[in-house]
Amino acid sequence: MDQKKAEPGSSHRNGINRVMLYGEFTATDNRKDPLANLEEAKRWARAINEYSAHQRPHREGVLFSQVRQPGRLMVLLNPQSGKGQALSLYTGHVQRMLAEAGVPHTLVITERQNHARELVREADLSQWDALVIMSGDGLLFEVVNGLMEREDWETAIQTPLGILPGGSGNALAASIHHYSGSQPVLSEELLLSCGFLLCKGLVSRMDLVSVTTASSQRLFSFLSLAWGFVADVDIESEKYRCVGAARFTMGTLVRLASMRVYQGRLAYLPAEEPAPPEENTFHNSCNSNNALKARTGSAPRPAAATPRGPPDSLLVPLEQPVPGDWTVVEEQEFMLVLAMYQSHLGEGMMAAPGSCLQDGLIHLLYVRAGISRPALLRLFLAMEKGAHVASGCPHLVYARARALRLEPLSPKGVITVDGESVEYGPVQAQVHSGLARLICG
Repeated sequence: MDQKKAEPGSSHRNGINRVMLYGEFTATDNRKDPLANLEEAKRWARAINEYSAHQRPHREGVLFSQVRQPGRLMVLLNPQSGKGQALSLYTGHVQRMLAEAGVPHTLVITERQNHARELVREADLSQWDALVIMSGDGLLFEVVNGLMEREDWETAIQTPLGILPGGSGNALAASIHHYSGSQPVLSEELLLSCGFLLCKGLVSRMDLVSVTTASSQRLFSFLSLAWGFVADVDIESEKYRCVGAARFTMGTLVRLASMRVYQGRLAYLPAEEPAPPEENTFHNSCNSNNALKARTGSAPRPAAATPRGPPDSLLVPLEQPVPGDWTVVEEQEFMLVLAMYQSHLGEGMMAAPGSCLQDGLIHLLYVRAGISRPALLRLFLAMEKGAHVASGCPHLVYARARALRLEPLSPKGVITVDGESVEYGPVQAQVHSGLARLICG
């Protein structure tokens, strides 16, 4: 190659950039043979892609597999997520990146809430090597629960999942970027980073947490469970969605101006050591490049179908007291309760700096009532760099758990799972180590 040139429109900030390499390949002494030169260029491109794919990172305790190459991806895109720019980001960046990496894919644009959930619940997953979500975290929540609502959930949930940030929070995208060891980036630079990781196609196990509500609804969560300040900001800031990630800053300032105290009971099962991944067959049945089609011979189930899944062996029914080896929190007045199982709560919010994809842990944080506005604001500012846990704030408590129970006593409030509002009332949750698989480079 005799020339290196940045792709038009790319910048050279201290983040992630796409760089196109232009060069002349000479296959024979006859430099006028364009077909021979083209074949030689393709041979080099294949060699570079194959070499890159085999450069697996070494991370302690993380075992990688790989999406079949060349794999067939279904890309699920929510055009309304974030500031409504997901589709333009796809055409401006993702489409070309996948083409350059030789990754065939089909774009599916969601049309309504729970569209993706219904689609993956009924799809013939043998037609796909991975499901990629380009949206915020809410669309992945739909996909995970759609997979867990299938009769073949044990096989379905092993389908590799990919995430490309196209929403407001983009917490899982920020987390996998963090796990890769890269410096923090935001917005389009985060998208480019996740695009590179997706093209490499390396797959790791990912913990899921089962959440059971008072009405016995069972949901599966990959990110967080929140009650109090954080949940209120998440839901109340929806009205500011047009400003993108800045909606959370605006929502935080509004809620700080009129802070609330939340009454309830909290208990959890402490974790001493990380749990090993739960046993399952863990094979990928996706082995074809055909188009999307529904499973034949199966009638659609209603959207409210109860998810299947592994048993919650650490939990007892909500109407019974928690087991004796649980820790019952004495306080009953809180500012917030936040259970995390990824490092980031948003692009610029490292809520659980010690978390990783498959540690088998719920990272539980709660803030007791009585904290001042300035102290709570300082806590959130420290959370941007993950420094809040070691900040010495007397109102903040951090614990590692395998299961938890939350019983709100305040008559009104909001509980969110992965940023989505769920039934308000008693809930309990248990982590299932390594249940899902995630493309994380």
